[in-house]
Amino acid sequence: MDTPLLTRDPTDRRRPSHISRRGGHAKRRRRTTISRESYALLLILAAAAVLYAWAIGRSPVHPYYSAAVRSMAADWHAFVFGGLDPSGSITLDKIPGALWPQALSVRLFGPHTWAVVLPQVLEGVLAVWVLHRIVRAWAGPLAGLLAALALTLTPVTVALNRHNIPDTLLVLLLVLAAGSLQKAIGTGRLLPLLVCGAWVGLAFQAKMLQAWLVLPVFAAVYQLAAPGSRLDRVRRLLLGGISALVVSCSWPLLVWVVPAAHRPYIDATTDNNPFTLVFGYNGLSRFGDDPQALGAVAGTAASRTTGNTGWSMVVNQTVGPQIAWLLPLAVLALALGVWWRAGQPRTDGPRAGFLLWGGWLAVHIVVFSNSNGNHGYYTTVLAPALAALTGGGVALFWAEHRAGGRRRAALPVAVGLTALWAAAVHGPHSEFAPWLLPVVLMLGLCGTVGLWTSGPHTTRRAVHSALAASLTAVLLAPAVWAASCLHPRYPGSSMEPLAGPVGPGYQDRRQRPAKVPRFPLNQPSARDTALLNYLSAHRSGEKYLLATQAAYGAEPLLRATPQPILVMGGFTGLTPYPTAPQLGDLVSTHQLRYALLTTRRPSTPASAWVKKRCTPVPPSAYGRGTGGSLTLYDCAGEK
Repeated sequence: MDTPLLTRDPTDRRRPSHISRRGGHAKRRRRTTISRESYALLLILAAAAVLYAWAIGRSPVHPYYSAAVRSMAADWHAFVFGGLDPSGSITLDKIPGALWPQALSVRLFGPHTWAVVLPQVLEGVLAVWVLHRIVRAWAGPLAGLLAALALTLTPVTVALNRHNIPDTLLVLLLVLAAGSLQKAIGTGRLLPLLVCGAWVGLAFQAKMLQAWLVLPVFAAVYQLAAPGSRLDRVRRLLLGGISALVVSCSWPLLVWVVPAAHRPYIDATTDNNPFTLVFGYNGLSRFGDDPQALGAVAGTAASRTTGNTGWSMVVNQTVGPQIAWLLPLAVLALALGVWWRAGQPRTDGPRAGFLLWGGWLAVHIVVFSNSNGNHGYYTTVLAPALAALTGGGVALFWAEHRAGGRRRAALPVAVGLTALWAAAVHGPHSEFAPWLLPVVLMLGLCGTVGLWTSGPHTTRRAVHSALAASLTAVLLAPAVWAASCLHPRYPGSSMEPLAGPVGPGYQDRRQRPAKVPRFPLNQPSARDTALLNYLSAHRSGEKYLLATQAAYGAEPLLRATPQPILVMGGFTGLTPYPTAPQLGDLVSTHQLRYALLTTRRPSTPASAWVKKRCTPVPPSAYGRGTGGSLTLYDCAGEK
C-alpha cells in the first residue's frame, strides 16, 4: 500500500546509486536493520507479556463471568449455550463467545484464577503483534513499532488484559478484521474482504452489536479506496457484509432452532428468544427510552451503568487517564495525514489508512457519547485506533521533518501539544506519581525545542536525541499509569478494571485495604464453605444443589463447585424463569429442596412462592449470622 510515501528518507537523494555501487554492504546493513526491528518488537511483546501476566493469580476477576466460566468448563452443553450453571438451566445475559477460551483454559488447567485470565493475556499480546504487522504494512517499520508500543502501554488495555471481561477478545478480532480490510483494499481481491467480515462476525460473538460499529467505516473506506469499478466494489462489499452477518448470527440462529426443552432459557428475555437478548436487552434498551425493547427484561442497577456518557466522556477525570493520552497526536495525524494526501489517486493507500483508523476512533466516540451509560473499560476499543494513528502520524511527521520545509513543524507541534495535554489529564491526580508531571513537561520542552531548532548543520545524534525525548514525553505518562496495574492498590475493581487512582475499586482499597474481594475460583469463603457443607450433607438425590434468587447468591457457589444451581430470574433476578408453577413442579418431583433468597434483588412470583411455601432455615445451621441479606429456605415439606 505505497508504504515508502510515509517512511522514506526525503533527504537521501543518492541512496540508489550508493546501493548499486556497494550492494554487499547495503545487504548487510539491511539485515542489521531488520534484526534491530525484530529485537525491538520482541522487547515490546515481552513488556506486554509482563504487564498483562504479572501475578494474574491474584487478579480480581469478574464474579459473574468467572462463575459462568467454571460452569461452562464443567459441561459441554453449558459450554455451547453459555449456561450459567453446569446444568444449563439458564444462560448468561450475553453471547458466550468471549468466555469460550476461558472455559477451555479452565477445563485444561483446572479451576484457578490464573487459568481464567491466561487467555486474556494471550489475546492482548497477540493484538499487539497483529497491530504491528498491520501498521508496518501501511506506514513502515517505525510506525509499526510505535503503534505496538502505544497499544501495549495504554492503561485501560493493561487493566483489562489482566481481567476476564469480553472486551479484550473484541479488540483482537476487530484488529484482525482491520488487517484483512487493509489487504482487501490493497489487492482488490474478494477473499480478504470475506475474511474481514468473518472476523467482525466472530467479534460479534464476543461483544454483540458493538462489533458492528466498525462496519460503516470499513464499508466507506473500502468504497473510497479499493480498486475496481464502483459497481464491483459495491458487489464485493455486499458479499463481505453477508459474511459478517452469517458469522455474527450463527450462535443466535443455533439457539433459535434448538427446541426450548433442549437448551437453557435465554436470560434477560421475556420470550426466551436469543435475538431479544442480542438486539433488545444488549442493544436498543441501552440507547432508547424503552428498557424492555423487543421483549427484553428491564435492566437494573446491577446490569446497567450510568455516567461516563456525553461528549466529554473520553476525557473526564476517570476515563481520560485510561485512554486519552495520545488523543491530540492522533487527531493531528488524522487531519494532516488526509490533508497532505489531497490530490492523490482515489486508491491512495496512506490516506485510506488514516481514514480507516480515524473513522474507527470517531464512530466509537460518537456512540459512547450518546449511550445511556458506559463502563470506563469500554474505551479499550479505542486503543488500536489511537495507537495506529500515533504510529502512522509520527512516521509521517518524522519523514517531513527530515525533508525540511514548512511541514517539518508538524512533529514538534504534535509533541508539544501532547505533552501539555498529558499535564491536563494527569493534573487532577497529581498526588499519584508527583514526579511525573514535571518530567513529562521537561522532556516535552526539550524534544519540542530540539526538533524545532534543528537544521542542516545539526548533528544526527542531536536530532535523534530530540526525537527520543519527544517520544518519551508522549509515552511516559500512559506507561506509568499502565504500570500501576501491577500494584495491588491500583488495578480497579472486579467489575470495573481501571488503572491508577480512579474508580470505585481504588476508593475501596483506600478505605478497606484488607476487605476488598478478589472472587477467586475454587476458594470459597468460610461462610460459603459452611453453606456448601450444609447443602451437601442434606442433599438426597435432588438434581439441583439449591435455587438462588438471581445470580447474586449463586456466583460464589458456582465459582467454588461444579454442582448444578438453579438461578431464578437470571442475572437481574427479573427474567421470568422459572415460573412459580415450574418451581413447584421441581420441588414436588424432588429435583429441588433448598432456595436462597436475597433482599438485594426485587421480589418475583418465584421468590414469593418460596417465601409462602418453604420454611426458613436458622442461619446458625449454615454458618450465617442474623441480619444478613441472604436467607436459606427448606422446601422439603412445603406448606
